[in-house]
Amino acid sequence: MATKMVTVPRQIWYEEGKLQLTFPESWEVVPCLMNGHDASQITPEQIKTAFDNPIGSPPLRKLARGRAEAAIIFDDISRPTRVADLMPYVLEELYSAGIPDGSIRFICATGGHGAHTFQDFQKKLGNKIMDNFPVYNHNPYENCTYVGQTPTGTKLSINSEVMSCDLKIGIGSVIPHAQSGFGGGGKIVLPGIASIDSIETFHRWEINAREAGHGDIVGPGHYIENPMVKDFNEAAKMVGLDLKIDTIVNGMAEPCAIFVGEPQTEYYEAVKFAVPHYATKPVPGANVVVVNTYAKGNEAILGLLIGIMMLTERGGDLVLIMDCPAGQVVHYLLGSFGEQARGRLFTAVNFKLPWLKRLVVLSPQFEKSMTDWLAIPDTAWVKTWPEVIDILNQDFPAGAKVAVVPDGTIQYL
Repeated sequence: MATKMVTVPRQIWYEEGKLQLTFPESWEVVPCLMNGHDASQITPEQIKTAFDNPIGSPPLRKLARGRAEAAIIFDDISRPTRVADLMPYVLEELYSAGIPDGSIRFICATGGHGAHTFQDFQKKLGNKIMDNFPVYNHNPYENCTYVGQTPTGTKLSINSEVMSCDLKIGIGSVIPHAQSGFGGGGKIVLPGIASIDSIETFHRWEINAREAGHGDIVGPGHYIENPMVKDFNEAAKMVGLDLKIDTIVNGMAEPCAIFVGEPQTEYYEAVKFAVPHYATKPVPGANVVVVNTYAKGNEAILGLLIGIMMLTERGGDLVLIMDCPAGQVVHYLLGSFGEQARGRLFTAVNFKLPWLKRLVVLSPQFEKSMTDWLAIPDTAWVKTWPEVIDILNQDFPAGAKVAVVPDGTIQYL
């Protein structure tokens, strides 16, 4: 049988290769790319320029003068930030300010996610950092220092190791977020290095907004009036986050822009760039949407958002590709830990929508416990692409129009 093929990226932080999706030749298959899909990677010269000319802030080498202890806070393995590539520039600035290796430590902003292993840290930071600096997990249940209440109303307790340092640097990425509109900026602080109680309150701002009928101010792309954005901006100020470094990524999760500066100022500049960059036009008339997940591959459930929205006109089947060798992220706040043991804000995704005829999840690393969270009735869980095509052939024997989203974890409509 003649076939046509589309390739999508797979297994960030692991094989980082391409997954080949084959379809019957008679089907209409349309790649659905974000505007910035093919943006070029940033160059060393562009990185150096960003550090030399930070937004709303003196250069790091000036901020660091006279400081005694530096905490470098970096985002976790659920984010695509290539921290190792940025570290030579950060260390050069710190060394020029007279801060020695012995006064620098790294804290992973896991927020409510599970603790990281040596291999996780190695992937994010590289061998040189692991060999020469202490690298710590954040523990949201212990060793957090109360710093006050944000104007929004969150009682803020923050990682005590970070609070013991008089220079605080954050490294992350500005990418669309299912609740706060866009990540990046002060989100490295709240929820990144906050206590579980602070993290819970922070997440409730999105829930409260939706319950009050203001769902249009939260969710992917919505950041202007978003209470979560206001909260993490204030948290970063209260904690004294001195400098934030944020990247923007292309369709292969490669850094294609960088913003350095005062956390709130650089965040809004980065978001200006991010809004059109990650924006994606839907494919009209598609009756199958295939959503790959890559940049946040261990939070693949996020891909449901763009997939479901693309099916609203005609309805049809949604295929979600969940392919992360380490499995899906442990989430202490939102996850499931047993039939009776749930995270504080656990909510099963178990809706039945008239336009969603079938959900097919391609998951080579199938975890039965994932069905606690992703519990949409009659979901078909399979491990290979031919199994997906067999199911789609049953539903569309005469052929189908297929939209393929290369990375539903960072694309938004």
